[in-house]
Amino acid sequence: MVEWFLELNAVMQAFVATCFTWFLTALGAGVVFSFKEINRKMLDGMLGFAAGVMIAASFWSLLAPAIDMAEDMGHRAWLTAAIGFLSGGAFLWVLDECLPHLHLGFPRSEAEGVKTGWHRSVLLVLAITLHNIPEGLAVGVAFGALAADLPSATMAGAVALAVGIGLQNFPEGAAVSVPLRREGFSRLKCFGMVSCPES
Repeated sequence: MVEWFLELNAVMQAFVATCFTWFLTALGAGVVFSFKEINRKMLDGMLGFAAGVMIAASFWSLLAPAIDMAEDMGHRAWLTAAIGFLSGGAFLWVLDECLPHLHLGFPRSEAEGVKTGWHRSVLLVLAITLHNIPEGLAVGVAFGALAADLPSATMAGAVALAVGIGLQNFPEGAAVSVPLRREGFSRLKCFGMVSCPES
């Protein structure tokens, strides 16, 4: 299995890694078939674990290699990485301001982004989509750096990033599908909205 993955070109490796992260989101969303409610403390613990995994994966698989690559190219390593980091944050801020969405646990009146009359469930799904854009970019960049043969890019780092994103996607899938079920949607609809937002 590992040899098969290593023989793929970088685009296909990124595709397979992204499918893996989606699969874990779908697996988390599948919790809705077993439970109508999840213990709040357990869910908070799972989401805290997911946040820790994502911070570690972001640093070790993206930020640290970016600093090393900038250093290898003779740039001020901290400055190049800081500009990229802040640009990414600004990009997400603009999306957050423009894309109508609603975070879990908030009333419809506190929807963010451009004002719209869209249903609460659509706004929740758009919040998931907003969150998934940088994840897809991160996986693509990690495998793209490998394809570009950059010295600081490693297969282990790219795979670790995909695994980290996947690990945090499981509790995220559960954290969104179960509250949608409480709002009266069928289990299948909840699963579909979280695992396939375009459904």
